[in-house]
Amino acid sequence: MSAPALVALAPGGRDPEAVATITALVAEVRALRPDLRVEVAFLERARPSFDTVVDRLARAGHDEVVVVPLLLTNEGSASGDVLSAVRAAGERHPGLRISASEVLGVSPSFLGVLDERLRDALRVHRVRELDALVLAGEGSGDALANQTVARLARMWGARHHLPVTAAYATTAPPATGEAVRAFRGEGRRHIAVGSLFLAPGALTSRATELALEAGAVAISEPLGAHPEVARGVLARYAVGAVELVPV
Repeated sequence: MSAPALVALAPGGRDPEAVATITALVAEVRALRPDLRVEVAFLERARPSFDTVVDRLARAGHDEVVVVPLLLTNEGSASGDVLSAVRAAGERHPGLRISASEVLGVSPSFLGVLDERLRDALRVHRVRELDALVLAGEGSGDALANQTVARLARMWGARHHLPVTAAYATTAPPATGEAVRAFRGEGRRHIAVGSLFLAPGALTSRATELALEAGAVAISEPLGAHPEVARGVLARYAVGAVELVPV
């Protein structure tokens, strides 16, 4: 019996750099598990679409599919869109057992990725000293989703023995610029921002712009196509594949 196919499903967007980053991440997943059928798909405004990928898998004879939503927080509307798309695909292909795993989420193992990305940014800007950190995430109207980012921020600060604030690009305060200004108001001058985003995009650009305007000395690139993130995708897939096994 072959393993279920894995579909890594991203929200989508018009930014070609974001699409390229997600595609590269899924290539990392394939490299770690060459025995699996692994596909990338987008919900909207980018190709291949989720429907196209599911139809292709069904035609190829796959009868089980695990969808891993490439979302860092379990934000209500985005997660709802994924579940609606999965249900519709199951109705379109009655012989196909298809389910969605938990969202990729944020794992403590991603702290190493954050460190790596930030070191790269500090090297580019020739920054040798830091006295505060800001962890910038997407933000949500869901307080629990925001608490997940804040929890990771506390872990990141403890790792480096530096004060840290979680900031958000949408909805929830503080914005990255506000967080940087608050630290500067305390007399801190060497403040770096870690980007807790999966790929580039409008929110990432806005968070970066606000942080630089407020005086941040460096802003890291998003997590992107990193083997540790790919392992996170496979961990979600593994749980989803087990749940497909009849009991």
